[in-house]
Amino acid sequence: MITHKTKEVSLDELWESASISDCASRTLGDRIFNPESLANLPETARRYLEHAIAPETKLAAAVRLKMHGEIKLKKWIPFTAEQVICLEHGLIWSATAWMNGFLPIIGSDRVIDGSGAMQWKILGLFPVMTADGNDITRSAIGRLQAESMWLPSVLCDNEVSWTSSSSLELDSNLHSSFVVQGDRAELDFTIDRSGRLKTFKLPRWGNPDGAEFREMDFGGIVEEEGTFCGYTIPTRLRVGWYFGTERFESEGEFFRCTIDDAIYR
Repeated sequence: MITHKTKEVSLDELWESASISDCASRTLGDRIFNPESLANLPETARRYLEHAIAPETKLAAAVRLKMHGEIKLKKWIPFTAEQVICLEHGLIWSATAWMNGFLPIIGSDRVIDGSGAMQWKILGLFPVMTADGNDITRSAIGRLQAESMWLPSVLCDNEVSWTSSSSLELDSNLHSSFVVQGDRAELDFTIDRSGRLKTFKLPRWGNPDGAEFREMDFGGIVEEEGTFCGYTIPTRLRVGWYFGTERFESEGEFFRCTIDDAIYR
């Protein structure tokens, strides 16, 4: 069980918590993925989950990702990062970005047990961005909700509700509703005939324009996928605000990443 302050919890501590969390054990335990358990779901939801999780795969409580990409801070700058998403406790994204190609900015975005924070320092020493509070927490929970696509075992829970419009000839729209860190996620997917995820979208708390925080369209485009430990997940994405509008391309897109490795627990 995590008992430290949000900013003090390490990536390794969050990862280890997945193996000892009583709540995670009650939720998933030693269950394995059985496609027959999806019989009561809409066809589109079954197609997505059967594509995302191989039969007999243990339903994981956490995923640990390694990635690289670009993040837009006025201009695009490269980063490398490691991330843990834990079903019970939250997420930590720990990254190093290089300003002007050589100056490292080191820090993390996180939400742990309903408390969000971000902290970034030049050379890991000199603060350049520190934030917490209700708005940061709510926005971070929105990120956690969106990134359930990297831990699709979360979506096998009986508390997730699904609606869909399905076609075997065209892309299908799929809506999932579930609670994360006390907030209800309303997450929309577009999938193809094989069940491959193509886009995701949800209302997320934020202020990309510098105005007051409010719910705004947030989402991304999945350009590639890969399989790790029985899970087929997005491995190359473009993500940002104003998703579904023309503003996504010109103003909203701020994150591009490639997943290099993923392990599950």
